[in-house]
Amino acid sequence: MKIIEVMDLNRPELAVYAELSERQLATIYEPKEGLFITESPKVIGRALDGGYEPVSFLAEKGQLAEAEEILDRMEDVPIYVAPDEILTKLTGYHLTRGLWCAMRRRTLPTIEEVCQGAKRIAILEEVVNPTNVGALFRCAAALGMDAVILTGGCSDPLYRRASRVSMGTVFQIPWTMLSKKDGVWPEQAMKTLKEMGFKTAAMALREDSVGIDDPQLNSEEKLAIVLGTEGDGLTGDTIADCDYTVMIPMAHGVDSLNVAAAGAVAFWQLGHQRQE
Repeated sequence: MKIIEVMDLNRPELAVYAELSERQLATIYEPKEGLFITESPKVIGRALDGGYEPVSFLAEKGQLAEAEEILDRMEDVPIYVAPDEILTKLTGYHLTRGLWCAMRRRTLPTIEEVCQGAKRIAILEEVVNPTNVGALFRCAAALGMDAVILTGGCSDPLYRRASRVSMGTVFQIPWTMLSKKDGVWPEQAMKTLKEMGFKTAAMALREDSVGIDDPQLNSEEKLAIVLGTEGDGLTGDTIADCDYTVMIPMAHGVDSLNVAAAGAVAFWQLGHQRQE
């Protein structure tokens, strides 16, 4: 291990942890891919297992033993170490489980690459809360989805909070994020999915919806489950472009679920059946 004790908070190597926002990190090497920060030994371990390349680590001095299995894998990657009080001054808050890692982003795959061999996929339309994005990834990975597609207005799955809430499943399930350019979503993406044999199911509260237990819906060989932004849900154009509009039955006068909760129900009902 290449351990470097931090005495100077102004070291330029620490700027990625203390000075740059997540958006700045993502674009630091434009037009090439940028960086992202992930935290906690479990999440970092899953990123490494997923093939992401570490640039450096930042660790709390008293927590090295907990991260020893991960750090032992790193021969030439610098590991900056400092007491908790210094790291708190540097980052502004306590490190989650005492370990951060700066990693290189990878080129995003195409829809065709992400959906190769997939039978069930999740599509997130403008889901802006990183907690919801992370929770949806965890549900998608656990409940039978083969891939996730995000529209350009979604929160980045590699943001610290999203990857932490996902428990590192953003590094375990294939995904891509679409361009924000006009026409990419829903027009071009829907066309590509249909050419690949996918039927699309819009999760929406509409009178013309089918139930989530609809036999024909559940029997589709390839299905894309489309979930909308917090509050407003899916746009009318997206719903119109989908093959199905699907509603989860509600009780006690409740009108809707949080998008992550709705995703969990939809993924379980529409994803697990093909595994039986």
